[in-house]
Amino acid sequence: VFGHISYRSDWELVKVDFRPSFPRECTDDDYESWELTNLQGDHCIMGQQRSFRKRKITSWCIKGRSFTSALTSKVCECVNSDFLCDYGFERSAPLKSESSKCFADFWFNPEAPPDDCVLGQAYTSSTGYRKVVSNVCEGGVDLQQNLAQHMCPLIAPKGLQISIREKSLAVKPGEDITFVVRQEQGDVLNTKYLVDLGDGFKAIYVNLTMTGEPIRHRYENPGIYRVSVKAENMAGHDEAVVFVQVNSPLQALNLEVVPVVGRSQEVNLTAIILPENPNLTVFYWWIGNNLQPLLTLDNFLVTKFADTGDVRVTVQASCGSSMLQDSKVVHVFDHFHVLPLKFTKYLDMYNPDIPEWREDIGRVVTRLLAKETNITEETLMTVVKPGLPTTADLHVLLPVNQTKRKRSTTSDKRIATIKQALNAHNIRFFLRGGYWVLVTLADSSSDSQRIGGGSGYWAIVVLFVICLVAVGAFILYKFKR
Repeated sequence: VFGHISYRSDWELVKVDFRPSFPRECTDDDYESWELTNLQGDHCIMGQQRSFRKRKITSWCIKGRSFTSALTSKVCECVNSDFLCDYGFERSAPLKSESSKCFADFWFNPEAPPDDCVLGQAYTSSTGYRKVVSNVCEGGVDLQQNLAQHMCPLIAPKGLQISIREKSLAVKPGEDITFVVRQEQGDVLNTKYLVDLGDGFKAIYVNLTMTGEPIRHRYENPGIYRVSVKAENMAGHDEAVVFVQVNSPLQALNLEVVPVVGRSQEVNLTAIILPENPNLTVFYWWIGNNLQPLLTLDNFLVTKFADTGDVRVTVQASCGSSMLQDSKVVHVFDHFHVLPLKFTKYLDMYNPDIPEWREDIGRVVTRLLAKETNITEETLMTVVKPGLPTTADLHVLLPVNQTKRKRSTTSDKRIATIKQALNAHNIRFFLRGGYWVLVTLADSSSDSQRIGGGSGYWAIVVLFVICLVAVGAFILYKFKR
């Protein structure tokens, strides 16, 4: 006996010797026999009848180390209770005149051949009964007798599957890929397997699913490949298809967007990726603080901004296992002017047409204009457009801390000052190779384009004119009366 004497004590072990209480060791006269029975009183349990011996209640002795409780064991004849319903069978409700029987369930066909049945071999169909596991009864009732023998027919392939051992359907060009073909049902020895890997490779295999031989392949060019396996024999056919995406990992992502836009004006967001993987790249767009992205398969998105201010636009490009992200801030205004610019032809010779180069040229032009015209650099922004010939748009932002009328007057003066500097050929910068690049207006006779600002004013004017016409009509009507 072991335990704690108190909560604070360690484990205590107490040894009790009962030998003085038993004066002698038991003999055969101190035992009596008893037979093992179940709750129904049956003596045969699991096919055998066993008897044991136990000490009499009146005997006060020690059993000893050599005591064994088992006395005799006898095998019984089999009865109905020694059998259970086989797989696919259920026991019916018992009638008064007879015991319950096992019948095939609605979904099970006992005559159907097993899945591994090979043409030319034989199989047995179940009678609906099987002996209980570990039951050792012999003779008597045999509910498994009269098993019907059948010859295996030619079975059509069914449940054909093709998968990739590497578990990924997106691979890189030149990467090894292993296809595994499996078949759940049907003959495999007399079945041909037609394999088409989608890039021109075709082959015919025999015993493909039986041997478990994998198909190793390598795709050199990016694209989507339809891989199919068709299994067919004289009894029928089955087909399995899988689509494999072969694409190069993304190396660069650049978000191109006009940095200055008008409120409620459509703007095109474009994501430039390298290398280009058409129809294989998914783009996720986040506008502002919205946590729910917009998904597109195209690399552009047309949207509008309802409120003024700075809005962050983020795009993620996902292709296979690679993912890149870029983010830009868009400045949304109610009013600003746009002046189209052009450059001398020497700049086209050194234009690599990449975003970083365009941003550098834009900063140079903005800095030169601000220095020449004494206009704050924060209110000027030059955006160089993609492609050739090289052109740009100069965004002239309106001052914020001024009244509406004063802002309009100041803006007109600044536009005139900028045009004067450009027409006087005062904006130029030195290019490698010994060339000077001159920045001028794309069309010196045209005015600047004004974005936003006029809709509310003109609406008030139109409403005022309508009111005047109505009042005049009412006065004329009164005088005529």
